[in-house]
This record gives sequence, structure tokens and C-alpha cells, in this order.
Amino acid sequence: MLEDLRVPISELKENIMDVWGRLDPDEIDKKIAEKEALTTAPGFWDDNDKATRVMNDIKMLKGRIEPWRELIQEVSDMETLYDLGVEENDQSVEKELKELYENAKAKYDHESILNLLSDEVDKNDCFLSVHAGAGGTEACDWTFMLSRMYQRWAERHGYKTEVLSEEEAEGGLKSINMKISGPYVYGYTKGEAGVHRLVRISPFDANARRHTSFASVYVFPVLDDSIEVKIDPKDLRIDTFRAGGKGGQHVNKTESAVRFTHLPTGIVVQCESERSQLMNRATAMSILRSRLYEYYKEQREKDNMKFAGEKKDISFGSQIRSYVFQPYTMVKDHRTKYSVGNIQGVMDGDIDGFLDEYLSAKWKGLPASSSDDDDDIGDDA
Repeated sequence: MLEDLRVPISELKENIMDVWGRLDPDEIDKKIAEKEALTTAPGFWDDNDKATRVMNDIKMLKGRIEPWRELIQEVSDMETLYDLGVEENDQSVEKELKELYENAKAKYDHESILNLLSDEVDKNDCFLSVHAGAGGTEACDWTFMLSRMYQRWAERHGYKTEVLSEEEAEGGLKSINMKISGPYVYGYTKGEAGVHRLVRISPFDANARRHTSFASVYVFPVLDDSIEVKIDPKDLRIDTFRAGGKGGQHVNKTESAVRFTHLPTGIVVQCESERSQLMNRATAMSILRSRLYEYYKEQREKDNMKFAGEKKDISFGSQIRSYVFQPYTMVKDHRTKYSVGNIQGVMDGDIDGFLDEYLSAKWKGLPASSSDDDDDIGDDA
């Protein structure tokens, strides 16, 4: 019945207006106006890095407030349509109203997650790396599949991805490091840090047996100039080498790739994506700053799950999520218990449900990470 929609529409409006009030829209509009004024100043584009940061700030601020303005308008339109339907006793608008309501409710749920991203680096870009674990060739293929999943997810949201380095191996990748750029990328992806488990019939097994393999994901924020991380040059060992993989003859003729080893912590980072050694040095230093930021914050808080996830073996019993292709299809997060059956959609980048569930659960207080027995499918091999 059409009248049954009155209460849910009213509740949705109340929830939206509650968030709208807490956003302080007047203050956000003021900040947007101030930053837009900077873009008209003479010489604004002379410093490209500074100009890019200002434009990103404007985009981020608008992204915080414009979706809520749209939601307010959508609910207003629903109320108008509802009132007309009731006045004219036109039950035919019920279907349209239900669709409008479901779309607005889904948008409200997703945008509400932004209110949980309040850490100082949540709004930043991220460095994301995937490393093959137990499983041999199968694990290398799994590492490639996961890297593709995150790149597809970034494409869905209009984010920019850049592969900084990768180590190829038989069947796929031994490791890959990438940078994902966009508003609140780190805040959304930080929950992906941990071990990801794959169960499927291996395409590399002539006997078509079921295999289990693992890959580990690490996520670090890209730091801007407002966050200072001091690095003593004496603590660094710098190695240069010839870049491998794709790139033509140039990569085999010059030592453009750079590897930094931070001696006090043992952290190693490298970059080989650029033709210029200077550019690779700058990128590698940015990655190192991010890694050290995480490392020292971890040390202060004594909380190994805070950013990069628990330092567990990349093998059985340590996974945060399982992706089961056979004997059934399901992707399940062992921390939040959230699961979906459309595994192909997930591998094509549809992982927002997992990201949102993790942030919501983190806000409420996550239970201890654990592995479940209900999808503990062993190897046939």
C-alpha cells in the first residue's frame, strides 16, 4: 500500500537532516569559497603541486556536502510524489516511490560512512601493495587477481591508479605496489590490510584439484606536507638497479630504479615506474615516509591492527577474508561476517559492501579477528 511508505520516508528524512545539521554546511561552504578564491589569484598554477592540493581539497569538501544536498532534494521529491498519490488515491506511484526510496536509502547508508573517516590521514591517497604467500604459482596468480580487483574498484570511483613496482613470477605476480589517488582513498581501503585467502579448482593443475592459496595486502597513507616524518640520511642505504618488466629498451640501459632500506627499522621500499632515477627517488621517499609514519604510530599505540594489519604468516588461520570459487561461490569477511555470493562482481571491483561493513564495525568495536570453520575447504591436492 502507498500509505505504508509514509513512515520510512519520514524516518529517512529525519536521519538525513540529522547528519546535515552535524556537517555544519555553512562552515563547509565558507571553506569551499575561500579555497576557490585562491584559484583565481595570480600565479596560482605556477606551483603545480600546491595548486593540485587546493583543487583536491575543494573536490573533497564538495564531496562531503553535495551528496547530502542531493539527498535532501530527493526526499523532498518523494514527499511531493507521495502527497500527490495520496490526494488522488493513485496507487500506481507506489512502485516508483519504492525505487526512489531504496536508491536514496542506499545512498544515505554509503555517505554516512564518510562520517566515520575522521583520522588525520583518512582523506589521503594510499599506497597499496599485494604480496604472494603460501600457494606457489597459484598464489602468484591470486596476487595478480587481487591487484586487478583493487584497480577495478578504483576505476568504478574515478580514482587514479599508478603501478610503482611489480615483481613478475610464473603464473602472475610475486608482488605489486601501487598508488591509488582520490578523496578518502586511504580511509576506505585501510581495512583491506591483511591476508586474503582463495579457494578454487586450480587452472594450473592438470588433475583439476581444488587448491587454497594466500596473498597479503598492505595499505599505507600518502602523507602531505602537513605531517612531518624525519628521516636521517645516515639511516638509509640506497641501491639503484635496472628496472625490469615492461618499458622498452630504456629500462635495460639505465639504473633508474631505486631501493631504500631504512636500517633502524629494516623497512625496504622501491620504485621503478619512472624513467628518471630522480623521480623514482622522490616516489620511494614518499612511500618510506608513509611506512615510517605507520610504523611509529603502531609503536605508540601498541596496536598492530591499526593500519597495516596483524603481522601474521600469509597462510592458514590468518586470513581476514576468504574467496571461495568451488564447491560454492562466496566471499566472506571473517571480521565482520559480511558475505556475498556474487564472487565475479567482487573480483571486478564491487567491494564497497566489505569496505563499508568494516568501517561500521570498527566504529562500533570490532570483535577479535578469527577464521571460520563453515568455509574451511581443504585442498584436494
